Amino acid sequence: MSKKNTKTRGRPPKPAPDPNIIIKAVIQFLQIFMTDTLAKRILGLLLIAVGVDNARIIELTGISDRSIWNLKKAINDGTIDSLFEIKRGGGRPSKSKGFESAIVEELEKNNYHTRQQVADMIFDKFGVSMSVSAVGKLLKKTVSGG
Repeated sequence: MSKKNTKTRGRPPKPAPDPNIIIKAVIQFLQIFMTDTLAKRILGLLLIAVGVDNARIIELTGISDRSIWNLKKAINDGTIDSLFEIKRGGGRPSKSKGFESAIVEELEKNNYHTRQQVADMIFDKFGVSMSVSAVGKLLKKTVSGG
């Protein structure tokens, strides 16, 4: 005589775990080792590999439709390795690029008390108009050595 499983008799089956909770937990775990963007890319690649549609990938990971398109293109081109690199955005180049050291030298030689005075000096000496907030960012960058 065979034994019947008496543990589940009369009980309803357990509901399936919520995939949103699982994906968020996996992203949080991966963020320990890598950036948020990279963690989401990896999950996006896995979801693409198992055939999840774009709308569901967006819902689960939060990556954009354009990013999914790029992931699929990389899969098709065989350039998946490039997806594991985080590249800096295109962004606007700094107005002071190329003569930051000259600005620092000028600041060390003379006595400037305000950001506006520094902005005026940059315009007078280098012909570049910079906002007071841009001067503040430049000063913070040059003082911190970054």
